[in-house]
This record gives sequence, structure tokens and C-alpha cells, in this order.
Amino acid sequence: MRANIDLADVPVVNASELNVIMEMLIERGQGLALLRGLREDEIRDLEDDLWAEFEAPDASRLATALRFRALLDVFASRRLKALFLDRGFRIWAAAVREAARRPLNIRFGFNAQQLLMALDVSTAPVAHDVGDDLGLRIAA
Repeated sequence: MRANIDLADVPVVNASELNVIMEMLIERGQGLALLRGLREDEIRDLEDDLWAEFEAPDASRLATALRFRALLDVFASRRLKALFLDRGFRIWAAAVREAARRPLNIRFGFNAQQLLMALDVSTAPVAHDVGDDLGLRIAA
């Protein structure tokens, strides 16, 4: 059976479905794939495993594979790599959530700037208010 998907508007997937690919990468020792990228043959091997191991309708598997490819492409940008290096692996969960639900056109991919802003906000360090409870006083 052939999965028919409109490549101008790839359907959204559950973040857990896209996370399956990330878990496969970690098991293969390629946990830094977003940072380093993958060769085409590595992507094809990963997609073969996705089709063999992932129990979901064909359209969902195809949408998951397309969204992962687009996520890899957008992480080739310098700013997203810098954010990944700054925030560490907590960027993974946020990137999976965003890639699963953001609009995707295969011709244009994800909007890198919008994805960068969403990841920046969702992984920003929490600012702690320094107040009297710490016993710090400013000397005058």
C-alpha cells in the first residue's frame, strides 16, 4: 500500500513517534546526529530500520521520516548548532516536540528562525531572583 502525503503540508506527528528515531540514533552511538549531521547512506539505514521496527500506519511512518530529515537540515544552520552547544542535550526533547508539530513543506523545510526562537524560549535557563532570602546585602 502506498502512503499518499501532500508534500506541501506534511501531517503533524506525535512527539513520541519522532522520538523513536532519536532513540534509534542513541542506540547506534550517533547521539550527536543533530550537531554533526548524517550522510545519506546513514539516513537511509535509519529509515529502513524505522520501517521495519516502528509499528504505525504507513502515512505516519513517512511523515515521521520526512520530519526527521527536515530537522537534520535545519540543524545544519550555525545558530541552531550554537544553541545546541550552549544548552546541551535538553535541546533534544524541545526539538522533537517542535519538529513534530510545526508546519512543514518539504520544498522549504522548517523555518529555521522560528524554530530557533521556539527552542531558545523552551530551553532557556531559569533566572533565579536574588533577594533577601540569601542574606546578601549591598554595602553602601
